[in-house]
Amino acid sequence: MRLRTRLVLGFLLLTGSGFYFLVNWILNDLRPRYLETSEENLIDSANLLAALLEGGLGADGKIPVEMLRAAYQRVPGRPLQAKVYDLTKTRMDVRVYVTDTAGQVIFDSDGGKDEGKDYSRWRDVYLTLRGSYGARTTRVDPKVPTTSVMYVAAPIRKPGGAMAGVVTVSKPSNSINLFVQAARGKIVLAGVIAALAVAMAGMVLSAFITHPIQRLTAYARAVRDGKRPPPPALGRSEIGEMGRAFEEMREALEGKKYVEEYVHTLTHELKSPISSVRGAAELLMEEMPPERRAGFLGNIRSETDRMQSLVDRMLDLSGLESRRGLLEVERVDFPALAAEARARMDAALARKGLRWEIEVDAGLSLPGERFLLQQALLNLLENALSFSPQGGLVRVRAQRVDGPRPMARIEITDDGPGLPEYAQTRVFDKFYSLQRPDTGRKSSGLGLTIVQEITRLHQGTIRLENRAEGGLRAEWILPAV
Repeated sequence: MRLRTRLVLGFLLLTGSGFYFLVNWILNDLRPRYLETSEENLIDSANLLAALLEGGLGADGKIPVEMLRAAYQRVPGRPLQAKVYDLTKTRMDVRVYVTDTAGQVIFDSDGGKDEGKDYSRWRDVYLTLRGSYGARTTRVDPKVPTTSVMYVAAPIRKPGGAMAGVVTVSKPSNSINLFVQAARGKIVLAGVIAALAVAMAGMVLSAFITHPIQRLTAYARAVRDGKRPPPPALGRSEIGEMGRAFEEMREALEGKKYVEEYVHTLTHELKSPISSVRGAAELLMEEMPPERRAGFLGNIRSETDRMQSLVDRMLDLSGLESRRGLLEVERVDFPALAAEARARMDAALARKGLRWEIEVDAGLSLPGERFLLQQALLNLLENALSFSPQGGLVRVRAQRVDGPRPMARIEITDDGPGLPEYAQTRVFDKFYSLQRPDTGRKSSGLGLTIVQEITRLHQGTIRLENRAEGGLRAEWILPAV
């Protein structure tokens, strides 16, 4: 699937989901808002009727319900034809009933059908008689939500403030249902139109994003075919940075900068041992005691070994840096790998009187190239050995860390002097090395760089840090299986 198609589909999915939840939320919130508006109007009506009835209270506190009865008898004779948006109203559907202080109905506008009944337990009457706001919503058919009727009550008080009764105004939700249905249709239509507009904008945006990528792809293919096209002008965006990275990669693949850098550094590093060998060879041409001659011969042997090691490590490093990934991935048993490394290091550890401790989770396995992992582990152990004092302790710990992606956490610690502050940001640089405490000599400065490259190929991390109790800790994190 092409990137543009993925972007469009992803954009449509996100915007479609967003509009769906937005419209659905609005629709679900629509009916309660209409009900709140209707309830507010019923509150006004109930209190207006209560005030009218309070004005006609007799000295005995009797509520003048006859005035309401007469008014409702005149309603059928009044012509009613009101157009309210899509609703045509032809009859009044507001019901009014009045109860006394005992909650007994003394007037019912619905033909007086509930007069004499006890309404004292209905919430509208019950709460109002106790000085609270009384209201309720009751369904005519309990199984059908759209048949609900709203009831709002107001107190009728005597001149002294004592309760004389309650007047309740009710209204069915039929008209509200019609308004909600009409609004739903308009909201859904507006949501569909807005979603289509956003989808069109997403298509334009995806084309704007993918066009520079297509230009960059054409440039990469031209380089593949041996051509030397100018890099496309892609601006200062992330895609522009990618284009510049492609150009830098092409220069690296051509090898010019790569070869110049390595020839320069190798030449610089070989100068010192070559000068030392030359000086020793010139002195050997003179007459000197045998023991002194043996010393110069040993110096020549040591410097040639150093040059051989430097060249070998440079070749190893250049081979690692030119690789994009692992070649032959296998399941490497880390406990066995650590045991082999210990066997190879035992003689060197014994010469310095170092102690060795290893704690490795049984069954810990790493996906990778066994030879490279072994080479990295040996380099880390050699580094720990070189800086450990006589009789010190080198400890290797490895444990599996479970999570979304299982990892192996490998720690190699020593009792050496640790890293000085000025060296902490440079330990992985090529040819950077510190003097060994026991000999005062430096290594090739490529061991940790090789470890870093091997770690990169295995998609892990490596870092060195000083321990609070003294010494150095190498923390090596690699994927586990």
